[in-house]
Amino acid sequence: MSTSTEPAAPTSTTEVQPRFSALFTELENRFKATNLGSDKWYVLAISTLAASPDPERADQLYLHLIQQEQYTTSAARQALIRRLREALVKSVPIVGVCKPIEAILSIAEVERDEDKDYTFTREGWQCDQANHERGTGWMQKLYSRNTTGTLDLFSAHRDFSWLSKEITYGLFLSDRTVLDDLDTQLVVLPGIMSQNLPKETHWHIRGTRRIGVPKEEVEVIWDCVQLVAQFFDVKLHKVPTVEAVEYDV
Repeated sequence: MSTSTEPAAPTSTTEVQPRFSALFTELENRFKATNLGSDKWYVLAISTLAASPDPERADQLYLHLIQQEQYTTSAARQALIRRLREALVKSVPIVGVCKPIEAILSIAEVERDEDKDYTFTREGWQCDQANHERGTGWMQKLYSRNTTGTLDLFSAHRDFSWLSKEITYGLFLSDRTVLDDLDTQLVVLPGIMSQNLPKETHWHIRGTRRIGVPKEEVEVIWDCVQLVAQFFDVKLHKVPTVEAVEYDV
């Protein structure tokens, strides 16, 4: 019997597996039928991968993307990684820190040295009044008339109210250094929905509608999340449909 303590061989590869390539192509094609934007589908892809049982396969998404014509230069690949990395940073309060770490490290293993980007978006961050105002402003955009009532749910658990205002929305979700409002919702809604969470999926379908995304385009987002879930044999049977939330918009 072997007693070797050698580490397991890395699972990363520089080739994109055909099944992942087919998944990403389908997501991209579905987004092409919308006005959401050509650089949005992969934000949903990375956020659903971060929430999935196999976040290490973020390497497959990165490798798939850098084969595309618009990422033939190192500068373009650095701009791409800034968006992917920020999506994973914003995934932290949604799915926890460990899966996004696995995802970014899997990408790091297949990045070329000349493509590495050393920018740092949260350097110097403070939990101060400016942070509070940014977080509150973004929360109010999404929750609008429901803001007070939602925060009141935590009246006997105020640590969670503080966490939402100062950290989830302040530190993470209201930062606009790299990703815009729609990008952020393409992290949050898919990340929450991928975990089969009914209440918060309702809130963020509603919030995505409230920032101006048409109902039919939110339905495309919903369908794409379901597609990724099915790919990983995950059932999302508790989440509401877009139609079921429409009355509350």
